[in-house]
Amino acid sequence: MRWGSDVDTPSSSSNMNSTGCPDGSGWDLNCPPNGIAASILKSISVDNSLRAFLSSHVPLLPASALAYLGDAVYELYVRTYYVLPPKRSQLYHQQVVAQVRAEQQANHLLCLLPLLTEDEHDLLKRGRNAVVSKPKRVSADIYQQASSLETLIGYLYLTNPQRLAQLMQHLDFGQY
Repeated sequence: MRWGSDVDTPSSSSNMNSTGCPDGSGWDLNCPPNGIAASILKSISVDNSLRAFLSSHVPLLPASALAYLGDAVYELYVRTYYVLPPKRSQLYHQQVVAQVRAEQQANHLLCLLPLLTEDEHDLLKRGRNAVVSKPKRVSADIYQQASSLETLIGYLYLTNPQRLAQLMQHLDFGQY
């Protein structure tokens, strides 16, 4: 069974990506959820001319702006991950909230650290150092790590969505 097959043309096996999921023309329900989420993440990118404009201005953006955008992209990725199989809204909410908490984002950052380039590590420092407010619920270290991850996600969303999708596929969101 294929999701979106009534509007999309079927994918051929030659269009499969490294996760075994179709690229571009719909998503197979048997595809791992992170593969579906990564495919959707690639497809929701901003217009190429807007991306070019934003990419040239990314160095001017404060880390807090990148983290703000990264927070939204991360949550959309997590929501997409859990959308299949269908469930009650309350369960969707519980699963997503468990993943978008600062503690879980800090754990995900630790999993990604060995995969990051030197430039990406520098960006994490930029995101960590941008945290100025005192968190209410978690330690400052956890909050800084979560903000660093969001900054990286926001940056990659604007500059290199393929790299972002590659990194996001390494995150373990548990049972779906």
